[in-house]
Amino acid sequence: MATTSEDVWQLLAELATAQKETERRQQETDRQLRETDRQLKETSQQIKATDQELKESTQQINRQLKELGKQIGGLGAKFGSVTEGLALPSMETILRQRFGMEIISPSVRATKEGQHLEIDVLAYANGSINTAYIVEVKSHPREDSITQLKNILKRFRLFFPEHKDKALVQSNY
Repeated sequence: MATTSEDVWQLLAELATAQKETERRQQETDRQLRETDRQLKETSQQIKATDQELKESTQQINRQLKELGKQIGGLGAKFGSVTEGLALPSMETILRQRFGMEIISPSVRATKEGQHLEIDVLAYANGSINTAYIVEVKSHPREDSITQLKNILKRFRLFFPEHKDKALVQSNY
């Protein structure tokens, strides 16, 4: 079968139609790629914005946690002060009547050579008793309370040389 000019024209027409379809599909693919690129850019911007919001929220949460920590620490200090205040009247009575203490000083703070020492209650008597009582008031004594008291005892005579000849008695109350 011989190819006629009509067949060639038919093939050329089909080829032209196929080429137009290919161009149409190429344009559609290009349009879809541009749309995908636009969506990716938009998503990227949304992620950046969300990331920034998350960073700001995290910073705000960290600030709030820090403030909460301060408030809780403040409550602990206030609770300690309340506990000391509640214990002091009966402690004074016991220290005076049972142990003969002449001087009872709550909340004693001393600084020497850049170091600090804080004692909840320091009571002492001179003369024949010649004793000093160091009392640390704790609402819930723990092992670190004992360590703290031992540390106070080790450093006491450095801060209070005037009591160097006194017997020391320590107590967690």
